[in-house]
Amino acid sequence: MSLMTWMAWLAAVLVFATFFMKTIVPLRMMAIVSNLAFIAYGLLGLGMDIFSKVAPILVLHCSLLPLNVLRLLEVKRSIRAVRSMQGEHATADFLTPYMDSRRYPAGSVLFSRGDPADKVYVLARGTVRIVEFERRLKPGDLFGEIGVFNDKATRTGTAVCDEDCELYSVPSAKILELFYQDQRFAFQIARRLARYA
Repeated sequence: MSLMTWMAWLAAVLVFATFFMKTIVPLRMMAIVSNLAFIAYGLLGLGMDIFSKVAPILVLHCSLLPLNVLRLLEVKRSIRAVRSMQGEHATADFLTPYMDSRRYPAGSVLFSRGDPADKVYVLARGTVRIVEFERRLKPGDLFGEIGVFNDKATRTGTAVCDEDCELYSVPSAKILELFYQDQRFAFQIARRLARYA
């Protein structure tokens, strides 16, 4: 079996292995390795009669490699940002690959009591106040999870930015999906919710 055939099989196995990755960082890393293997496979075809057949594979993986590297760096940056915050990192760590960042000016109402609970938040910068409970949140605090898990999936309080804030948010559908798929995450959420019982 030629070196090119071995490289083709190795690249295929690596792509197959990406589907077994349960978390985003190992998945992206495995995707990068498979991109490199496919690029090597395509380059081995240079100067051969079959290059025209492997050229599309080479172009595809040369395009996917920087995209996978970029996404991996974004996820790692999000993980570092959340870990640098104060508070319970274990819960937030599960959420970092799914977070979107947004800034809000002082006085912004993030949600009001009775609103649909469509997101969970992690405060990155500033302070947020839960009006009904006179609870002040600081950077690193995760909030909004109670509404996601109550019977009506509605907010139990009103969240207001007391100063300019930066927040990470995760859709409630993703929170519920993680809750049912990952026992460690479910345990962290259950522990948080038990404080309010």
